[in-house]
Amino acid sequence: METKTKSKWSIDQTHSEIAFKVRHLMIAHVKGKFKTFDVSIYTEEKDFTTAEIDLWIDASSIDTGDAKRDEHLKSADFFDVESHKQITFVSSTIGSADAEGNQALWGELTMRGITKNVKLDVQFGGIQKDPWGNEKAGFTVTGKINRTEWELIWNSSLEAGGIMIGEDVMISCEIELLNEGNKYLKMELDKEAEKK
Repeated sequence: METKTKSKWSIDQTHSEIAFKVRHLMIAHVKGKFKTFDVSIYTEEKDFTTAEIDLWIDASSIDTGDAKRDEHLKSADFFDVESHKQITFVSSTIGSADAEGNQALWGELTMRGITKNVKLDVQFGGIQKDPWGNEKAGFTVTGKINRTEWELIWNSSLEAGGIMIGEDVMISCEIELLNEGNKYLKMELDKEAEKK
């Protein structure tokens, strides 16, 4: 029987951001972020290729810097926050880092009650101790999704042709994690030995 060390990581809210941008009028981008979110991450030792990630976002915390637009985004035209309060992401696979330190992160993204498998790109910034002795890990997470796959389909045609809002949503997150301490969990390599 082999005992491996598991580490629990929590998100440092003051040094993390979950942001996005969408093309507007086909000539510029509108940027936004979610202000309320949390994540639970477990890794074997400090190996983030083994990470089990469970992210939760409060859909009603969306902030694009315009109150009227935010109310429209919360409505049934978009996130329908009355019926679907949460956006979640649960990881399934994390690839090994390439020469530049980029990793592919696969998982299930749920919005409006619809779950789709998505691929995100992760850049690992490293692990460092802050001045108070807390161990931190940093990541940049990017990706692109098509909002219509989650039935966020509202749009408006432009007089000169084209549409008001692009379908592709560019995801850009800066994540800083805090190591909450190692938890020693027994991982049985031989299941029969455990029964004896």
